[in-house]
Amino acid sequence: MSASGQILCREQTSSDGSVDAIERGIIETSERLIERFPEVSAIGLAVAGFLDAQRQTVRFAPHLPWRDANVVKRLSLLLPRPLQLEHDANSAAWGEYRFGAARGADNWVLFALGTGIGGAMMQDGKIYRGAYGTAPEFGHLTVVPDGRECSCGKKGCLERYCSGTALVTTAAELAASGEFGSPLADGLAAGSVTGTDVVAAARKGDPLAQAAVDDFSRWLGRGLSMVGDVFDPELIVIGGGVASAADLYLDAAKEEFARQITGAGHRPLAEVKIAELGADAGMIGVADIARSAVATSGLVSE
Repeated sequence: MSASGQILCREQTSSDGSVDAIERGIIETSERLIERFPEVSAIGLAVAGFLDAQRQTVRFAPHLPWRDANVVKRLSLLLPRPLQLEHDANSAAWGEYRFGAARGADNWVLFALGTGIGGAMMQDGKIYRGAYGTAPEFGHLTVVPDGRECSCGKKGCLERYCSGTALVTTAAELAASGEFGSPLADGLAAGSVTGTDVVAAARKGDPLAQAAVDDFSRWLGRGLSMVGDVFDPELIVIGGGVASAADLYLDAAKEEFARQITGAGHRPLAEVKIAELGADAGMIGVADIARSAVATSGLVSE
């Protein structure tokens, strides 16, 4: 990535999901890129999982095999450039802060809507990590006691009502009520519908899909109000894959946000914007973090 945030080249490597295959893929991909761009000064690695406060160890990652693994130590012995590890949501937030929708904002929140909910927060222009490196987890705030089961082990988490996966669950529950005549119902019964399918059906005027999107909007607004109550940010950026459908839900969510926040009508509200960098935000952000870390530390590659 260039210093101005432009992606210069893309490489992709598949793996069988094992630790050895993933680490080998990272090393081989890095070597290919550095052979092509020898001026590269650092390598950034964005991971969806819990990192320690020093960003050396992956404590747990639901979709990766690392468990309490000092990934930086393991990989640095084999990589041709210094390595910087970062949480994927923090990486995306940094990308938006440096080159996207959050430029100029010092106290703001990223609310990333995809399969689940990812989150990041910046305070006074710095990433807020909490005492142990895991803050914030917006998606796993309990909003419905004893509600829908969540993969985290709890019940009633916000992301079970406000995510791409939640769209499908809500549509299936509404279809089961028998209140909606909809061609979407057959696909839901067969288990072949995705959140993207629900969005596409809503755009075509399907009443079942529109009702699911309306429910999603209400939960998003309530989620934003909780973020506003706790952090009082100047800006909330909506990112993630579901952000591309914002024209269907964002206005209603902002109205719910304004109604639900404590002191409604008597306080400034955070501006709500859609992320600008899309799926590239994490790559751009972690590359910039790695470059900055090397520049600050004075490390140079031999």
